[in-house]
Amino acid sequence: MHSQFIRSATWAPTIALSWFWGLGFFYAIHVTLSYGWLGFLAFALPNATGLGLFGWLLGAPRRKLDAIVAAVQGPYALLFLGAQFFAVAITIFGFAAYAWLPLFGHDAAVGVIALVLIACSIGHAVPLRGIRIIHGVALVLGLSASATLFAGLPVHQVGGEVPLHAFDERFYGLIVPSLVGFLLGPWMDIQQWQRAAEIRRTGGSVRVAYVAGAALFLGLLTINALLAARAGLGAPVISSDGLPGAYAAVAHAIGRESLTGVTAAFVVWTAIAAATTIDSFYSATRWLGTSITARSNSPLLAFVPAGLVASPVWILGAALAAAAAAIWANLSLLYLMVPFATLLVGAAACLVCETLGAARRYDSVLNAMIGATASLIFVTGYLAPSWALLAIAPLIGLIGALPMIAQVLGWRGSQPVGELIPSAERAPRAAPVPVALDRTDTVASHGFDGHWFVLRLIPTYDDTNSVGNVYFANYVRWVGKARELFFNICMPNFDLKSTDFYILTKSFHHDFRREAMEFEPVTIRISIASHNRKFVTLAHEIHSEVNGLLGRGEQSLMFVDTVHYRPLDIPRTIVEGFLPYWPKSSPHGADGKSSPAGVAPLGA
Repeated sequence: MHSQFIRSATWAPTIALSWFWGLGFFYAIHVTLSYGWLGFLAFALPNATGLGLFGWLLGAPRRKLDAIVAAVQGPYALLFLGAQFFAVAITIFGFAAYAWLPLFGHDAAVGVIALVLIACSIGHAVPLRGIRIIHGVALVLGLSASATLFAGLPVHQVGGEVPLHAFDERFYGLIVPSLVGFLLGPWMDIQQWQRAAEIRRTGGSVRVAYVAGAALFLGLLTINALLAARAGLGAPVISSDGLPGAYAAVAHAIGRESLTGVTAAFVVWTAIAAATTIDSFYSATRWLGTSITARSNSPLLAFVPAGLVASPVWILGAALAAAAAAIWANLSLLYLMVPFATLLVGAAACLVCETLGAARRYDSVLNAMIGATASLIFVTGYLAPSWALLAIAPLIGLIGALPMIAQVLGWRGSQPVGELIPSAERAPRAAPVPVALDRTDTVASHGFDGHWFVLRLIPTYDDTNSVGNVYFANYVRWVGKARELFFNICMPNFDLKSTDFYILTKSFHHDFRREAMEFEPVTIRISIASHNRKFVTLAHEIHSEVNGLLGRGEQSLMFVDTVHYRPLDIPRTIVEGFLPYWPKSSPHGADGKSSPAGVAPLGA
């Protein structure tokens, strides 16, 4: 038990540092100088409490953490990636605008980019357990640097001492957004999910690790508050909205004195805080992307390497661009913080509720639209200022999560009508497709009816057995004939002599229901039922105008190279040819699309 406690507590430094990004580092300085010590506590306590509660709830002994992580990674991927984008943008923006640019001017750009690249290299090359050790060493160096900084930074009284409190309408309006954003913030952070899963996997206690990490994180925030008090307010920076900010107070105080040792200590302290966020971002985002692509059924992975899709480079590039744009526009840090209290809170609340056992009723589009509305209300209230608009904005953002919140609280409303119908009865039933024939004596016709490819034919004497009904093997033959015609329409240029892949039948199943007789019109229907990266499943049905459904089944297709017969991902030509007919469940379905130009409709 004692060894488990020690093993769990060793995760505290990486938990605290990964959460001590640009928001915590610089907002602690700003809020202390702008709103006083009570203002700092109003920011720091919910922030540390939210981090600890995340680990406490997620680390419950009977909670199946690995199963939860696997279940939420895909549905909440946009939440996780969006939170990482804003977190990295805030970190790069904060350390550039409020630390290094005030000290080094535009020459700081090279240093910022170099720091980002080094941190990403660590996240790429070092596994999470190794990052934990690096962060432990970095914490010791960072604490040493902050102590040197505190001792060497002269006490300035420009703007007076830090008061106990200096509240205004904006402060009162920010109380609710701070509570909502900081309590839900860790749930949005895939870095924390990765750490919790790894702690559990290595036999540690998630609860112990996160309680210790939250306490350490509160200590790091306090260090910056003390540095802010020692530096003094100085001359506030006026952002483009006309509002003053104290985010860069420590950097400006150092710049006024031009003390080499203090400057070096500040650079080390800021570099450690930034790098330990960015390397964690890279590691966690890559972990998330790899997990999603490994389970993905998307045929687009046949075009683009999975490693490229899972790479965090795309989010990093967007975050760098956003940070540069914010610096150019002279925005304050708060505008990049807004999404954590508005745009993302609905999805985060759904995620918390699902973790606590609620059935998933998460609509990502609805939550995004409601969250965007909440963001507009927040910004309006901040500029006015209006405490009421600021306070109500995050509550509006939570509207999309109300059905799941109600489940957790036990307020279960009426069951949706669709859920009252047994799934077997809700399943769509395919009816025979009437085919308009140009001539009454036409034996066969084929074409598309929506997603279904339909072949119409009339059995004759050579299709029947000695007693007059259609021989059983002919049903299989008809399905094969329909499949070949289906392929011919979707891939008219396919050439068996020059192709670099073969299509093989992996399995075939047919369930016989009724018999057909000579001259009894029959319809064979084929559609793409499902697919993953390597296999396509075709569903088929056979109908008679006289006896209805004669049978149904499915077949699984695989693809191999023409030389060694090695299995392949779904080839690009298959994806392109069949794209209009992917099933509705596919992310590439084209529901409602008409037949491609040049493809004849039924009866042609």
